[in-house]
Amino acid sequence: MEARKKLGFGLMRLPLKNPEDDSSIDLEQMKQMVDTFLERGFTYFDTAWMYCGGRSEEFVGKALVARHPRDSFTLTTKLPAYLLKKEEDREQVFREQLRRTGAGYFDYYWLHDVNSHSIRTFDRLDGWDFIRQKKAQGLVRHIGFSFHDGPELLDRVLTEHPDMEYVQLQLNYLDWDSLGVQSRACYEVATRHGKPVIVMEPVKGGTLARVPEELGRLFKAREPELSVPSWAIRFAATLENVMVVLSGMSNMEQVLDNTSYMQDFRPLDAEEIEMMRRAADILNRNIVIPCTGCSYCTVNCPKRIPIPKYFSLYNADLQECKEKGWTPQGSYYSNLTLRFGKASDCIRCGQCESMCPQHLPIRAYLKDVAEHFE
Repeated sequence: MEARKKLGFGLMRLPLKNPEDDSSIDLEQMKQMVDTFLERGFTYFDTAWMYCGGRSEEFVGKALVARHPRDSFTLTTKLPAYLLKKEEDREQVFREQLRRTGAGYFDYYWLHDVNSHSIRTFDRLDGWDFIRQKKAQGLVRHIGFSFHDGPELLDRVLTEHPDMEYVQLQLNYLDWDSLGVQSRACYEVATRHGKPVIVMEPVKGGTLARVPEELGRLFKAREPELSVPSWAIRFAATLENVMVVLSGMSNMEQVLDNTSYMQDFRPLDAEEIEMMRRAADILNRNIVIPCTGCSYCTVNCPKRIPIPKYFSLYNADLQECKEKGWTPQGSYYSNLTLRFGKASDCIRCGQCESMCPQHLPIRAYLKDVAEHFE
């Protein structure tokens, strides 16, 4: 496995000028964060076509590629199935990604979000052979895929495409033994096939950074100086077959925190790993909708419903003490409905569920949100 520091910069959740607009990236703050990340010896950056309202690749070009030598960093982006209708689309998307980033080539290039639905498109239009061609042409150094599905499909994909070099998996201590995500089982399949793993969602979209007080006390008792999210990232990085753990960083504070404990990374010991199992048990009692906030579901929503924001408010409201009375989440919800569709505006078209990497029953959850807040 390639030797490197195990922390990667996930470019899905960047600093924003307007928190209500995922595409309003704060370029100057992003430049400072990129520079600090590199200065501290980290080199891996991960983007994708749809991140940050479709502008992440463009801003990677401005903040990273245009300002640093090309051999001083590694860059990953991905080919999305939802843009592919015919074979010619593969090349058009790839060329546009090169134009957006200005990178000249990609160090890693994945088929994006391989699952039971998207694999039909990748198989029909042979996305597998397309990325092989790009590697042969020298426009891509390494090929693989990001994956959101079960271990059975992962085993089939790696058996049918043994030349895929890497697998990007959702992996965190909450999903490790989850019956839905099955992080452990998928990790074990990738390891059995000899494929190093790049970890996404180690903090589960911020869920593992904002934990119940009971869990916060557990972590602080063990290591008072370490932040809560550090435990989630270190859990993933402790796994031997993990090459890089991606962390979506949206401000300088997160960059400084993540790089501080990952510069001289210390794996968790057996007692700490057992503590993470107990942490998962505590969290599972509190989280109702396991949304990671990736926003794939909002890409084509005809009613412009900010689904992840509503789910986050719903989860937070249900964790409030019943004795508290008034809670702020209802006000935040009302404010959002002035600019976006309400949860009750859902027309049940289902496009959100076809895009969801977590395979959540979004339409049913939206009904719950509407009943709760409206």
